Amino acid sequence: MSTLLQIDSTAFRLFGWPVQWYGLIIGLGIVVAYWMVMRSTRKMGISDEIMSDIIFWTVIIGFVGARLYYVVFRWEYYGQHLDQIIQIWHGGLAIYGGMLAGAATVIYMCRRYQLDVPALLDCAAPAVLIAQAIGRWGNFINQEAHGGETTRAFLESLFLPNWLIEQMYIDGAYYHPTFLYESVWAFVGVTVLLILRRLPRFLQKGEVAALYLIWYGAGRIVIEGMRTDSLYLGPLRISQVVSSILVVVGIGYIIRKRGAK
Repeated sequence: MSTLLQIDSTAFRLFGWPVQWYGLIIGLGIVVAYWMVMRSTRKMGISDEIMSDIIFWTVIIGFVGARLYYVVFRWEYYGQHLDQIIQIWHGGLAIYGGMLAGAATVIYMCRRYQLDVPALLDCAAPAVLIAQAIGRWGNFINQEAHGGETTRAFLESLFLPNWLIEQMYIDGAYYHPTFLYESVWAFVGVTVLLILRRLPRFLQKGEVAALYLIWYGAGRIVIEGMRTDSLYLGPLRISQVVSSILVVVGIGYIIRKRGAK
């Protein structure tokens, strides 16, 4: 089977150094998320300077958390290859590690600047989800985060373009594009959250963020079960466990919020 249409993971070279598509796509997701958050927080009266500071530290600490999460649950490998721990351009950023570290940073920064935590998380939720939707395409370039084996006929039945199908031909077999399933699910989720956020009096403070946890968590539970590269703790897929917890937290927040009225 020809693989001539497969995409090189290196986008271009800058002064001899390779610039990877993975990094460019992750960067694009951050830029789009930054733009969305800034638009929302300006309406709340939060200065650009304060939000830029919050976003800067959230992104930095989020990256560290995403990498540490991945490395910890792959320590059997990285313990023998310490030099590869910092090589994030080859992939290996765990979304949940970034989410947990990023959320903790946002909460800390909100308290530092005396901002409303639930309101700010509501602004951030759709932006984070769209960054995740975009970022999954970095996994596509690196031919990772895919599902089990499938057939070309199945991929063609999804009306996928040939360049995408060819990129899913890995080591002599075609694989489910679970990166695509998650990306589509996330893009739909962004649309749902933005629509609900615009409906007057439909949602209470903090419920956009809660719905984000429910939406993303529910989708990830299903999609993670299809992947071949899951992080495990014993027999359990870590992402499915975390996803389940997030769904429960999201539902619990909404029940508590509305029950308090």
